[in-house]
Amino acid sequence: MKSIILWGVLTVSLLLILVILFRRRIGFKWISTFGIHLVLAALGIYVVNYSGLVGEVSIPINPATIGTVTVLGLPGVALLYGIKITLF
Repeated sequence: MKSIILWGVLTVSLLLILVILFRRRIGFKWISTFGIHLVLAALGIYVVNYSGLVGEVSIPINPATIGTVTVLGLPGVALLYGIKITLF
């Protein structure tokens, strides 16, 4: 029963988002730009982790770290690296 309610809420939310997108003619340019930033953020973290430039410190690839790098760019990678060194 819970899964039916959750799927219903998800479907209604998706339909409302699509209505807003098409009614306001925002377009999908911002979605593709955001997707490119997400991919580049994950790629940046991956390169830092596996290139050996930063030593034995590894930044996990999860939604929080990718979101940080998406918003802040490459300085976000440096921020995550600094947090990883100081806290762990």
